[in-house]
Amino acid sequence: MRDITELTDVDDPGWPVVLEAIAEGPTSCTVLPGDPEACRAALLQLQVTARSLLGAVVLNSGGLVLADGWLRVYGGSGGAMASLAEVNGFPAAVDPAWGTPGGLVVGHDVLGGEFVWNGMDPARFGRPGEPGQIVYFAPDALEWETFDGGYSHWLGVMLAGGAAKFYESLFWPSWQEEVSAVGLRDGLSFFPPLWSGEGRADLASTSRKAVPLHELVAVHQDTARQLG
Repeated sequence: MRDITELTDVDDPGWPVVLEAIAEGPTSCTVLPGDPEACRAALLQLQVTARSLLGAVVLNSGGLVLADGWLRVYGGSGGAMASLAEVNGFPAAVDPAWGTPGGLVVGHDVLGGEFVWNGMDPARFGRPGEPGQIVYFAPDALEWETFDGGYSHWLGVMLAGGAAKFYESLFWPSWQEEVSAVGLRDGLSFFPPLWSGEGRADLASTSRKAVPLHELVAVHQDTARQLG
């Protein structure tokens, strides 16, 4: 297991790359402050260097909030938004024997959609794609979709305006006002649900309410299993 200095003291750290992408991109992005001790502990458990964009976000932030709260990218410490460690169930103390063979949840959207960085055997866990590839569980389809590339590519695309294109069919006229009022540990539940024909046909006319995000994600996964 590499020690923390091996992970943090690197040439060409990724954080300036992230900040430049935020400054130059058209997507609104808020950098949540991170607790240095918690961020370093998360990076140590994760065993990636701060040269990578994943390591940079974990070490230097409490997460990124994109597009008025629509997309949440997890960082190294929690608060108003959950941390990467919390979402993925990291042990309370760094454990060299612990890992995430099924993959790492790196972000959620306000709909309860889930972005996962694939582990070494995605098929074993019912996911498509290759090891190291980002995949997305779509709440409007109740199935996994592949995203072209790994974490750095995914984050770069989202910061460069890709979020608007990725979600363009799921925006409704008042989404920005509604989403900005939703807590960062909550998501929006729709009725009729997003995956139903009625829900997809007219998102603006659906009933929407904020619910705990972890509950929303669990409902989507359970519904997908029930529907096969």
